[in-house]
Amino acid sequence: MSAPPTPAPGQQGPEAPHNIAAAIAEVSERAQVLVREEIELAKVEVTEKATKLIKGAVVGIAAGIFVVMAVIFALVGFAWLLYYYLPGNQFTYFWGFFAMAVILLLLGALAGLLAAKAVKKGSPPMPTMAIDEAQKIKQTVSNGSAPAPGPPPPGSVGGGSGVGG
Repeated sequence: MSAPPTPAPGQQGPEAPHNIAAAIAEVSERAQVLVREEIELAKVEVTEKATKLIKGAVVGIAAGIFVVMAVIFALVGFAWLLYYYLPGNQFTYFWGFFAMAVILLLLGALAGLLAAKAVKKGSPPMPTMAIDEAQKIKQTVSNGSAPAPGPPPPGSVGGGSGVGG
């Protein structure tokens, strides 16, 4: 009995179609896993940025309330000032209202700056990390080479540090 003939270089043996099918199936499974992970990463990023936008909006509303209250106190202070200058009265209550208006204006300005900073951080709510990862995957697949191994980006889905930190 002789051994089965080995195929010449450039020819495929009987096992080749089976190996190709297994490789295609494995690539397909890995691509599905990558797509699922990228979708999860995009969801996490959009959620984080939307949360920052909401926080910024809430602080902005607080800033608006402080400014409105400052205007009210200033108007009441002017009313007391007017009352002070009317003949027959020596009260000086208006300074308290003006001081409160200044305090509220300072708080409003501080809250407005914090709101602007939070909105700038969260705007626009795009999943930039997921887009970057998808571009790296596309580049790797089109070049046919694996990327250089390195640490995963902080907060990535597969990074072991947990999703969303």
